[in-house]
Amino acid sequence: MRWSELFPADGFISSKSVPVAFIIPFLALAETATADEAARTNAVPAVRDDARLKKLSSMSVEELINQKVTILGPTESISKTPAAVSVVTQEDIQRSGAMNIPEALRYLPGMDVGQIDASQWAVSSRGFNDQFANKLLVLQDGRSVYTPLFGGVFWDVQGAMLEDIDRIEVVRGPGSTLWGANAVNGVINILTKNARDTQGWLVSGGGGSFDRGFANGRYGGMLSDDLYYRVYGTYMNHDDTPLPAGGTSHTDWQAGRGGFRIDWNKTVDDLLTLQADAYGGEIHEMFITAPAFTPTADDMHVSGGNVLGRWTHTFSDTANFKLQAYFDRTYRRTVVFTEPRNTFDVNFQHEFDPIDRNHMIWGLGYRGTSDSEGNTATVSWDQAHRTENLFSGFIQDEVALVRNRLSLTLGTKIEDNGYTGFEFEPGARLLWTPTERNTFWGAISHAIRTPSRSDNDVIFNQPPGITVYGNADLPSERLTAYEIGYRTEPLKQASFDFTLFYNDYDRLRSTEFGPSPTQPLSTPFFPLHFDDKLFGAAYGGCVSMTWRVTEWWQLQPNYSYLKMNLHTRPGSTDTTTVTTEEGESPENQFSLRSMMDFPHDITFDCGVRYVDRLAMPAPLTPVQSYVTMDARVAWHVRKNLEVSVVGQSLLQKRHAEFSPTAILANPQTDVPRSIYGKITWQF
Repeated sequence: MRWSELFPADGFISSKSVPVAFIIPFLALAETATADEAARTNAVPAVRDDARLKKLSSMSVEELINQKVTILGPTESISKTPAAVSVVTQEDIQRSGAMNIPEALRYLPGMDVGQIDASQWAVSSRGFNDQFANKLLVLQDGRSVYTPLFGGVFWDVQGAMLEDIDRIEVVRGPGSTLWGANAVNGVINILTKNARDTQGWLVSGGGGSFDRGFANGRYGGMLSDDLYYRVYGTYMNHDDTPLPAGGTSHTDWQAGRGGFRIDWNKTVDDLLTLQADAYGGEIHEMFITAPAFTPTADDMHVSGGNVLGRWTHTFSDTANFKLQAYFDRTYRRTVVFTEPRNTFDVNFQHEFDPIDRNHMIWGLGYRGTSDSEGNTATVSWDQAHRTENLFSGFIQDEVALVRNRLSLTLGTKIEDNGYTGFEFEPGARLLWTPTERNTFWGAISHAIRTPSRSDNDVIFNQPPGITVYGNADLPSERLTAYEIGYRTEPLKQASFDFTLFYNDYDRLRSTEFGPSPTQPLSTPFFPLHFDDKLFGAAYGGCVSMTWRVTEWWQLQPNYSYLKMNLHTRPGSTDTTTVTTEEGESPENQFSLRSMMDFPHDITFDCGVRYVDRLAMPAPLTPVQSYVTMDARVAWHVRKNLEVSVVGQSLLQKRHAEFSPTAILANPQTDVPRSIYGKITWQF
């Protein structure tokens, strides 16, 4: 079967379609289950979602800050990790009322999340935010979703059935020692649940004023005592965001997603995982298109799929190895560019204690990605087809200088990429725990961002008569980061987390006047090209708190500050990039989440956010500071049936959060006040 038959170019979801295609397989699966399978399922108590949430909601503050995280290698608790790390739990996702991954990240300290229009987002950490924020690495179950086309993430096609997400681990600051290039200002890893933890049926659905309609279905079962599976499907239909002066922006969209996961404990020490996802959708956008440079409505089609396999073998409590491989196919067709891309990735890592007081982890990896770009009058490419190979290896050693009190972690990533050749990304982290309730840490890291495909060989025509060319001689952007942090639990009911950082950047991308040194001049009017003549620093900090006021009420306030000072090198003709980069990230952010459990199984959750002004230069539109609020009321009618109502952006009728990039034709759009209802049923 051809790939185009699995994922047709014109998409498989229309604006009026109903997600019947996702429901039928689940019904068929349920009807064909044998009596023997049902007996085995009933014989083994299933770990239900509601049971997990009940356990989480009853955690003490000490248990919350001692949740395990794996994003920086060896499994450690949050309180014992020498980095600015946060975890979004399944309970956080559910009780926030988030409908997608960016919304689930809004209340994390130090994260900058701005909605551009109905389907486009700008997500970053510690500055440099943009629709394609290219210094933040995002993964799902260890699979990179960072696009090498523009750099950054296409957030409109990322995600999973939210009820299947176990947690989202977030590192603010470099994670390049383990994850490599582009893990500059942060790393996000979205981790889904083991199939054993999603047994039985879960069906949810609803709709509202902005999220016009959505439906989710999942079924999990077991084929033997040690072999579990689940299948799922989702559908969503979103309205468009309004224009500031009123009227529609023509940015509504609809999408569907489906997939499966199988987890097999082949032996006590071996876990085999196989999972796959596929998606498709239609996204309406307005683009500025050449040669007339007029706004053009586009029915943008997106589709893709991936399959991932992982083998984990455990030798002991401190030793294991993992072998993982995945294939990822993405397709995006717009009026300004078309891109099918295939990616294959395989990596191996081994964790062990070589000698007393040493814990080491090392690994090797390979990634190959190929694309076939469709040229238009607006965006074209010097090379229509390109294949890139990335070879990598890393090693990290944690040394206990004073057992259970003082440890030093040293490591480096070594990569060979097709753009800049060999790159080294070393780092050092120190952790001091003078008492059980106090932890100090510090880190020095070197990270890089490699050039993207567009940095290298794009030809981008813009009005009036401007053409931007790529530059194949661009080096990697470089960061040296200095961080210190302190965590404390002064009371059993409260914990604090303080972080300060100073980031020193060099060889940042600039846009210079004149023809590209590596591409022929095709438009003689006003040529520009990418170069590396920016440098500077960003510094700031975060403070966050978790306070269990009573057994039924929890508060989570946080505040973050960011200051950016960028400069151009002598001889640079770039007069806009510095003000743009500095203006796209807020200096001050504050948020407060409140979670309450009332009698009769009623919960009330509320969040307030303040985001500082974005001083974007022309032709972008500045975004004024705003305060907004989200709220959710839920009632567990029965143990397995929940009804909820969610209100988002409640304090204003509408407000802007971010300005669109130059390629989008719409002026700035607003995020509207919205409300939706949802029913979730497990059985």
